Formats: sequence, structure tokens, C-alpha cells
Amino acid sequence: MLDLSGRIALVTGASRGIGRAIAQTLAAQGATVVAAARGDNAAATVDAIAAAGGKAEMATADVSDLSAIEALVSGTLDRHGRIDVLVNNAGIAKDQLMLRMKRDDWDQVIATNLTAAFALTQAVLKPMIRQKRGRIVCISSVVGQSGNAGQANYAASKAGLIGFAKAVAQEVASRNITVNVVAPGLIDTDMTRGITDNARDEWAAKIPLKRLGTPDDIAAAVCFLASDEAAYITGQVLAVNGGMYM
Repeated sequence: MLDLSGRIALVTGASRGIGRAIAQTLAAQGATVVAAARGDNAAATVDAIAAAGGKAEMATADVSDLSAIEALVSGTLDRHGRIDVLVNNAGIAKDQLMLRMKRDDWDQVIATNLTAAFALTQAVLKPMIRQKRGRIVCISSVVGQSGNAGQANYAASKAGLIGFAKAVAQEVASRNITVNVVAPGLIDTDMTRGITDNARDEWAAKIPLKRLGTPDDIAAAVCFLASDEAAYITGQVLAVNGGMYM
């Protein structure tokens, strides 16, 4: 059993789906979770963690706003004195064919999915270096590895996270800080529930494990990478996709 007792974990995009599952799983293993999302959207996540006997607090932050990121990290450090785990999970999609994609749709996706991860990682590195320990996990996507028509902005942001994590992993490995990526496949969340049943069945048939993944599948991988058991793993992409992309 993984033990994250005493660790402070900051999770972005923690209001629902994969982010909520990550926050709940980290808390279940003993971490104190700072669940960040826009407005008070992470309140339900915090309530669920508390009901299960875990420790969590809500943090309001729009990660596309760099000043909000600074406040999020400094506030967490003021309250807890340290940040042991950062999960760069917040993300949006604004799908459109390349010929029709608006520049604003590109900019918003890159800002939320990639630039925010840069700013958050940069902000937590100094305290992690002082602690001589840290775990950073970025949530990418199978689309960042394979590409997908109509998602040039999303695929670019998710592929960018992979290159970003590998570069930073090399920079900070000597400080006992690991940086890794989890790349989900097709996961059963609010976003994918908008797909028709026929389309879901067609996608499931293409996946070797013959099912969509669950948020808990992704959370388990993140929790492992955040733990001491993964101390010798850095700069890696852990694909959690049921064999969808090999």
C-alpha cells in the first residue's frame, strides 16, 4: 500500500473527472490535498475527501491567469510550509478542424494546458529544491502521442507536456525531484459521456482491453508516481489507455 502520509499535494483541475479522482486517491493514501479549480468548483471534491476521512482544502484558481498561479502556490506554502506533489491536470479542449480553428481557440488551450504547467512547475521547484524532494506529474493524453483530427491545439498542448516534463526531469533529477507524465486514453468522464452510445461502442471495440478507462485508473497511476515506490522513475510517460496506442 502506498503511503503519502504527511505529504502536501497540489492538484489542478480537481473539480471533476480525472482531477477529482486524483485528489481523492492521493488523500486516501494519506496526503493533504489542495484541490484547485475555478471558483468554488472543487468544493464537492473536498467534501467527498472529508467524508472519507481524508484531508483536503479548496483553492480557487484559474490556471490560465499567471497571477492566480502565483497566489495559489504562495498561499499553499503559507498554510503548509511545503509542497511535495504537484499534479498538472487542469485542461480544456476547443476542438475544430485546422482550417476553421480560431487563433483564440489555439491560445486558450495552450495557455490552460501547457503554459499553466510551466508556470506551476516553475513556482514549486524552489520549495522542492529546498526540501530536497518533490514529485511532479503532468496529465497528457493519448492524443499527444498519436494526434487526432480536429484537435491540433489540444494535441499540441498534450505533446508539449511530454517534452516539457522530459526536459525538466533532466534539470532537477539531482535534487531528488522526479517529473513524469501520465497519458490517459479514452476515459469515461463528463466529457466523453457526450459521445453517442454507438460511438462509445465503436471506440471500445478498438481498445484491446475492450472498455473505456475510468478516472480511478488514471488516479492510481498518478498516486504511484507520487510515491516513494517510484523514486527511481523520472522523465517517463506512463500510458494508461487499455492498449489503445502502443
